[in-house]
Amino acid sequence: MGRKKVLARLSGGSGSFYRKSLILFLFVAGIPGIITGILVYCMAGGRLEKELLQLHNSQIEQRSLNLDKQLSNLEMMLAHWAFDTRFDYSLADHDFVRDFEKARDVTNTLLVMQGSNTMIRNVSLYLQGDQPVLFYPEYSALTDRRSVTLYDRLIHAGKTTYWAQLALDPDQPGKRELTFVHLIPGGSQTPFGALIVRLDNDQVAEALRTMTPYADGENFLMEAGGSLYASANGNAPDSPFVAAVRHEVEANGDAKGSFLLAWNGSTYAVTYGYFARIMDRWVYASASPITNITAPVVLISKVILSVSLSALLLASLLAWFASRRVYSPVKRLMATLLPNGSLAGGGRVDEFTIIERQWQHLSRESRELQNKLLEQLPHVKESFLHQLLQGYLYAYSEEDLRSRMERYKWEVRGKQFVVLYVQLTGIASMEGKFKFGDEGLVTFAAVNMIEELAAEHFEQSSTINFHDLGSGVLLIMPEGSSVSEPVKAFSDELAQTVNRILNMRVAIAVSRATARISDIPLAFEGVKHAASFRNCDNDNQVIEMEQLNFEDSSEPPYPFTLEREFLQALRTGQESDARALLRDFQDALSVKGAKAIDMQQGMLHLLGAVQHAILVTGIQPNRLFKGANLYEQLSQIKEPAGARDWFQEKVIAPFIKELMSRTDSQVKRLIEQVMIYMQQNYMHDISLDDCADQIGTNPFFLSKSFKQVTGKNFIDYLTELRMDKAKELLRESEMKINTVAEQVGYRHSYFNRIFKKLEGMTPTRYRELSREE
Repeated sequence: MGRKKVLARLSGGSGSFYRKSLILFLFVAGIPGIITGILVYCMAGGRLEKELLQLHNSQIEQRSLNLDKQLSNLEMMLAHWAFDTRFDYSLADHDFVRDFEKARDVTNTLLVMQGSNTMIRNVSLYLQGDQPVLFYPEYSALTDRRSVTLYDRLIHAGKTTYWAQLALDPDQPGKRELTFVHLIPGGSQTPFGALIVRLDNDQVAEALRTMTPYADGENFLMEAGGSLYASANGNAPDSPFVAAVRHEVEANGDAKGSFLLAWNGSTYAVTYGYFARIMDRWVYASASPITNITAPVVLISKVILSVSLSALLLASLLAWFASRRVYSPVKRLMATLLPNGSLAGGGRVDEFTIIERQWQHLSRESRELQNKLLEQLPHVKESFLHQLLQGYLYAYSEEDLRSRMERYKWEVRGKQFVVLYVQLTGIASMEGKFKFGDEGLVTFAAVNMIEELAAEHFEQSSTINFHDLGSGVLLIMPEGSSVSEPVKAFSDELAQTVNRILNMRVAIAVSRATARISDIPLAFEGVKHAASFRNCDNDNQVIEMEQLNFEDSSEPPYPFTLEREFLQALRTGQESDARALLRDFQDALSVKGAKAIDMQQGMLHLLGAVQHAILVTGIQPNRLFKGANLYEQLSQIKEPAGARDWFQEKVIAPFIKELMSRTDSQVKRLIEQVMIYMQQNYMHDISLDDCADQIGTNPFFLSKSFKQVTGKNFIDYLTELRMDKAKELLRESEMKINTVAEQVGYRHSYFNRIFKKLEGMTPTRYRELSREE
């Protein structure tokens, strides 16, 4: 009874668990600590030192693998871009000054590559030619022969891809940087340029410093031959310590290993190994003072022994103090669970029983939250799949992608992948159910049908809604199984369902089967591009990548005459005629067998001609269309009817409104009469005076009004009219050149001169080129 009273006073009114734990602390606080200190002290000088060295070596090897992986990823990234079509022979002798959009695209690509790795300081592109070009990463023409010589050596090094330590600035020959070079085009026997990745010396040194946690010693990386070298602490390759380490490493002769090196009264633990780089081997070495590794353990063991001896005398006091500190979180937790209860008394349930009950309650809540998480899993999977299809996960390895998909409950082991791109067409034929602007709603309905039918035909499938009458489908099928038959059955049923319910047509592009998840973005890009090769006949279509012929040169002729008449109607403000001619123009593009991409390219070409005509009239397109990117808007429209409506609303209407506000309608009618007269009599010798007499006005007024309405001088318009007719005759007839000249109102010699001046070639050469096309 007296012992219990003492314990109760020491516990300060705490629960039974505290009293039991206090008794246990009194017995175990002192003796185990002394035994542990003696054992640690004895092992620190021998076995523990050896194990710590092994652990140290293992850590360095692991961290060196991380550095090797970074360099390998950098090599793979540059090789990928070197084989990319953006760096093919189209860049050779390319005029980047005129084609500034191409120059901007190259610069943006280099900036993306430059930001892909923290060790990269700069990514540049060098192109040989009559005028060498350097993107650094912005375009510049190299005129300094010293710089040209330095960059030419990269191409004539005898290797298509290699590492080097170069000084590419002739003004700073001593500044050398670790550089990775890949000649372009990738795999070519006759490269004309090089992609150059320059690493940041500070970042490389920082990466080497991460190989060991100690500030003393040295970490360096060098080529087996010694021509390439990088140090974490900035020591030169011929410094005594580095030279001694290199000598010992070369003397060992093994691929990797470790040894102890005595230097200036200190012992260093040296770990070394080799990286397999492209057509070469790099050696890395890390030397750390062994005292940095073992001294802390020896010191701690001595401290443990001393503290344990002292703790033996104060075991009771320390046990009481430790138990109160250990128990304080339990006491606070119990005070939270039972704010009005008491913990004193030995006959009641202990504290952990109460905590267990509360844990069971929290466990039930956790399961409820887990269920909610499972409900959100489809949205997480959709987000991941969207990033995968769009190519945002290119930095992940194949194994990382498989692991992530398995975490999202996909079964991907032993599977093959097929990507479908589903494009709905015919929204204009939905008889009032939906209209342009409801693409998101229509796509949502179609995606629901796709998901239901795909679940019936395939074990695993996922669908992405792009909200623009397009959707992507990822099919996961057993590896080696047939793909064509189940996909065809699914496509036929989907087409029939969409035809029946939505009254629309379906174009389905099917990719080749691939066993690699990392190839899925390329497959999706391919089927999305293939969908643009669907026919304009508004029929159901299944386009298989294996059967698609991208080299098919058959395409509908471009209706130049309708384009000219359409532009004429626009310039003269004839809105109704312009709308009718636009419909005729689109019908001419949509001849039987025409593809959607032909239609789209034709409309984009017409948009360019319209913008040029607007600019010629003195109206600034950027101001008229309020800075909108019309090409991007038109490219996003997949329906011919939608493109026509967009053209009428976004292009014709604003221009006619602006034109009407600028030009008096009566003057326009007079000019229109003159233009009609010129079109009917261009083959004769007509002049400004003749046209003024024709409409009953004076030549000065006619000249001024003609310029105001059409944006062109009288003689320029007449010359353009005659040249257009001459080019048409040269393309479509077998007339002799002098006959063509007479047909358009010119003498033969003058016709040749003016044709060459305006077109940059003779009429005969123009006829030859048009027939070759």
